[in-house]
Amino acid sequence: MADELKTRHELPVQIRFNDVDLYGHMNNSSYFSLYDLAKTSYMRDVFGNEEWNKMGIVIANINADFLAPVFFSDELVIKTTVTHLGHKSFTLFQQAVNKASGVVKCQCRTVMVGYDIMTKEPVDLPKDFKERICDYEGKSLEELSKPLP
Repeated sequence: MADELKTRHELPVQIRFNDVDLYGHMNNSSYFSLYDLAKTSYMRDVFGNEEWNKMGIVIANINADFLAPVFFSDELVIKTTVTHLGHKSFTLFQQAVNKASGVVKCQCRTVMVGYDIMTKEPVDLPKDFKERICDYEGKSLEELSKPLP
């Protein structure tokens, strides 16, 4: 079982009727919708009311580990943090955690890439973008630039 992440960003989420299958388990695809909600909330917390969506960021890779079933009655919190900042990409790590028990139900790694919509090419992440993430996470760029294990 995975350890619960200590993060600054936590978003309580509501499990919807259509998220649950006939067995009472949350459908695996529903997790990604919840992770997207938390990504949006994270970006708003980091960048405020700025038009952060004009920065040109796309998802390059997403992987999830389904660790334990989620049931309709569970109260979930999505925890989000940046674990790596590269030149053109950054990695978000998220966990879906049962609020009452602290059990990690699922965890997800998403690699996001700076992207120029006009040229359709990856671009370097702006310096101020990286600084805002570092400030929010309470970590230095050196800490977040270390290669991932």
